[in-house]
Amino acid sequence: MNEAAKLEKENAMAIIITDECINCGACEPECPNTAIYEGADDWKYSDGTSLTGNVVLPNGKDVNADEVQEPIDDDLYYIVPDKCTECKGFHEEPQCAAVCPVDCCIHDEDIVETEDVLLAKQRFMHPED
Repeated sequence: MNEAAKLEKENAMAIIITDECINCGACEPECPNTAIYEGADDWKYSDGTSLTGNVVLPNGKDVNADEVQEPIDDDLYYIVPDKCTECKGFHEEPQCAAVCPVDCCIHDEDIVETEDVLLAKQRFMHPED
């Protein structure tokens, strides 16, 4: 593995949707974790995952997976960071970024997670996969 690939593997990040989003919705059905929601839509940890009831997320946060959560953004599509795995365990690249016509699905430099952490999160949400 070359140094650039090694660095990328070690410094993977969650994905965010920037304010360049045109609300086309192309990204939402592509997310294998159901981590993408339309602006103003409520969300749950259980949406599209195997999570149910009270759980402790890999990051240590205690949540009720079935409890409705407030939208992260009221105007634009958004990605729930606790559910985003950059499609690790499913695809070679983040599918939201691959289908976005305006390239507004980018790495969130404020949420840096290693590939191992992203894969562990994927296995936690989808243990049967």
